[in-house]
Amino acid sequence: MGDVAMTVPVIRMLIDQHPDLSVTFVSDEKLMPLFKGIDRVDFFGADTRGKFRGVTGLFRLYQLLKKNNKNSAVADLHNVLRTKVLSTLFKLSGFNVASIDKGRAGKKKLTRKQNKYLVQLPTTFQRYADVFEKLGYPVKLDLLQKVKLNTNNTVKKLPGDNEKIRIGLAPFAKHKEKMYPLSEMEKVVSIMANKGYYLYLFGGGVEEINQLKRWEKLYPGVFTIAGELLLEDELILISNLDLMITMDSANMHLASLYGVPVVSIWGATHPFAGFYGFGQNSEYAVQADLFCRPCSVFGNKECYRGDWACMKMITPEKIIGKVEKVLNLSAL
Repeated sequence: MGDVAMTVPVIRMLIDQHPDLSVTFVSDEKLMPLFKGIDRVDFFGADTRGKFRGVTGLFRLYQLLKKNNKNSAVADLHNVLRTKVLSTLFKLSGFNVASIDKGRAGKKKLTRKQNKYLVQLPTTFQRYADVFEKLGYPVKLDLLQKVKLNTNNTVKKLPGDNEKIRIGLAPFAKHKEKMYPLSEMEKVVSIMANKGYYLYLFGGGVEEINQLKRWEKLYPGVFTIAGELLLEDELILISNLDLMITMDSANMHLASLYGVPVVSIWGATHPFAGFYGFGQNSEYAVQADLFCRPCSVFGNKECYRGDWACMKMITPEKIIGKVEKVLNLSAL
């Protein structure tokens, strides 16, 4: 979801800057709400685990997309085996095709143990824009205005008092190396609840939801959103938050789509790899200054030190201090 969410601001700017262009965006059908309301973007939901599974399924998908007479070029924004197969089929049919350069060599230098090349690499947003430029559609990456979503007949009245500050909290990540210890995160929840903030907890999966519901029972003004809303309604809720606290995860990018400030917590990974939230102030990131960071691009490699110092060095007070600083800045 995070990768697809990162394409959204680029697609919006592509459409805005090229008024005669239309886009057919192909991705997991569950992610359609991310593109709702974007003019001249048709979302094609591709079930690659069902109807379009395997080589024969991809060929079927290629045939359906090829029938769309509006398509004259193909932008591969993922560059994995599945999209490489599709790109090859389109190339053989005479389509203009361009694929993302993921910059693997630079990321390898950034994450190696010795002699790290610790510099800001091109953002993933810029890499997406570069694909469209190869196809003849340059994109200037400007900051977008905050997207206002139509909330009519969608999300019911949010729990809590509208007068209080609303903060989203997404404490989970796919990999342990990207996740702040839950015991410490509970301290964050406790302190912030006692300060009178309203916290809306995001997550997925039975174990995660059970953990969040336990916090909801223990602390006042804490509400579990996980498992309660469809994605479209969840996006509306996020768009109405004052701030979001996340890991290096999809929720950082979802909040960024709506101009919501994000305090993001970084462990094994690093914003320098190019996956920071679009339009987010670099000072909003919470991270420890360690010689071994970053040790991974995606956080899928186990800590070679074995002590997970990159997360354990971050105190709950540091996170809360950053949150309150951002809220004060936002109020200016």
